[in-house]
Amino acid sequence: MTLSTGKTLLVVDDKLAVRALLLDYLSESGYRVILAANGREALTVARQHKPDLILLDVMMPEMDGFAFLEAYRKERETPVILLTAKIEETDKVAGLELGADDYITKPFGMAELVARVRAVLRRADKTAEETRVCVGAVTLDEDTRRVTVEDRRVDLTPTEFALLACMMRAPGRVFNRLDLLETLKGDTLDGSERTIDVHIRNLRAKIESDSANPRWIETVFGVGYRFSAEG
Repeated sequence: MTLSTGKTLLVVDDKLAVRALLLDYLSESGYRVILAANGREALTVARQHKPDLILLDVMMPEMDGFAFLEAYRKERETPVILLTAKIEETDKVAGLELGADDYITKPFGMAELVARVRAVLRRADKTAEETRVCVGAVTLDEDTRRVTVEDRRVDLTPTEFALLACMMRAPGRVFNRLDLLETLKGDTLDGSERTIDVHIRNLRAKIESDSANPRWIETVFGVGYRFSAEG
């Protein structure tokens, strides 16, 4: 008998065979699985069931994965893994910029998919022994998963939260992109360093008053990034 993880996954794919395969495998892995055939249907299902993670096909009729992600990110920061047959770097970056946490390229193995799901859910659920970190006007609470900047609430994806927490725990330290990929346990986006640049850009857009002239997340040219110890 398979033990339940207590987590609900939403699988969004226009192909019935793919939905059926993922339903069977993920259910056997202990997840509650709900289904949608396109982005428009997925919006309705996600609003009703509030899944813990979404597996999202990109190319779909009526509303594709990118359009769904853009709409749903305005409502919730649920972790999202893109399921894509496209391999162009621009498509991967486009998904990240809209707030995806990871992607997996079709065709993929079921064991790899479940490993990606578990990794992203771990990041979403992770709490540290020291749950509250304050640097200047930025406060991050790993217990409640709340981030505030000068008393303004900021909503982050699990990946953005993990990166910010890593840098805020060591303000002033320079992290190279490989350091930050290791923070994400190396399972994100096939280890692409380009991934970090996109997530940092998204973070700046959310926490900086002027992302073109960042006060908090500084670029150390030729090396990587650091969280300002002074602000």
